Amino acid sequence: METGNEGTGGEHPWRPGDHILWRYRANGARHFHICRPVTVVRDTPDLLAVWLAPGTECVRPVLADGTPPHLEPLATRYTKPRATARCRWLGNGLLKLARPGEPWSIWLFWDRDWRFRNWYVNLEEPRTRWSGGVDSEDHFLDIVVYADRSWEWRDEDEFAQAEMAGLLDAGQVARVRAAGQEALRRISSWSLPFSENWPSWRPDPRWRRPRLPTDWGRPMPSATAPSQPDRLPDRLPDHPRAS
Repeated sequence: METGNEGTGGEHPWRPGDHILWRYRANGARHFHICRPVTVVRDTPDLLAVWLAPGTECVRPVLADGTPPHLEPLATRYTKPRATARCRWLGNGLLKLARPGEPWSIWLFWDRDWRFRNWYVNLEEPRTRWSGGVDSEDHFLDIVVYADRSWEWRDEDEFAQAEMAGLLDAGQVARVRAAGQEALRRISSWSLPFSENWPSWRPDPRWRRPRLPTDWGRPMPSATAPSQPDRLPDRLPDHPRAS
């Protein structure tokens, strides 16, 4: 079983078509408030690539009354009590690319006709890998990158408000800003993965959507837990629909 710091690939990499969980902890807390079952595209020592299929059942944060956070005024968006809700991933699916140790993951979006729309640099904590998936914590601030190599910041207002609400301290803010600047240097030099032909990638039509397990929020096994097989014995089974 692989736990601890992110070690994509390695002795027991996931195989293309395996189902794993991509989760985010709630900021300033230990519990998870985002969970996305995904299909492994590639798992090497240099890259983890996963596919979030359209219609996949996921978990997202909501306000305690069920209101989506983006509908709440920014001033109170991060201070009102929250809960989680199940939802379906809309749109044409999402490809996520993550390199070990980098404080971001890079997402690719397409329109329904598979016309490439944009890359999305999601600033986040470097992922922690365990036998059933990867865990991280979102850092609010993001960068949208277009096919012509132009880019723009996204969610700067939410990033500032999260700091005001105490979800990020001054040290974290500085580290996230530094990570963003490093990401911009990668974009400017058009280095990996932008220089690869990922916009032309397509999912295997034989893949089925992974299901959302009932224990999606279970804690990551600790490194001191009893030894278990390198692969999850109850591998998330292939299902034509999540239910």
